[in-house]
Amino acid sequence: MPNPRLTGLGSGVFCTASMFALACLDWLLFGGSVTVYGVLFLPVCALTALWVRRADLVTAVVAIPIAFAIGLLPIADSDGGFTGRLMNLVTVLAMHAGWLYGGTLIAGLIVTVRKVRLMSRRAAQRRAAAQAAAQAAHTAQAAPQPPTRQKPPAQPRRRTA
Repeated sequence: MPNPRLTGLGSGVFCTASMFALACLDWLLFGGSVTVYGVLFLPVCALTALWVRRADLVTAVVAIPIAFAIGLLPIADSDGGFTGRLMNLVTVLAMHAGWLYGGTLIAGLIVTVRKVRLMSRRAAQRRAAAQAAAQAAHTAQAAPQPPTRQKPPAQPRRRTA
């Protein structure tokens, strides 16, 4: 399995492009079934949450609902022009919000687990560094000090007249 690391913008583009392409495929093969679209939405959410890089974890959860709405454009077709399409899009979003909530929940859980693991890993690294510093300080104090050279006592200077 590939291990890409997408930036915040990259994860949004990936999710949006994937959902739009899947919606077009759904429209061609199944006549625009929102159930098929919703089922395909869930793995895209999981992949987006898994592939976003650590610094941009929150953006995956933000990009997913936007991608869901943009991906519905090919499915939410209407004969009423722009306003009819917009009304149908809003209706589909309202009637099938469960898929949106489910996908966002999946991504949120994956991102949360990744963040907790990242935080615990960093805390373990800090503890290990602190223990190593303490151990080094303890061994430095316990080690015998090498004898230091002492200067011979200074002789008084002779005065010449």
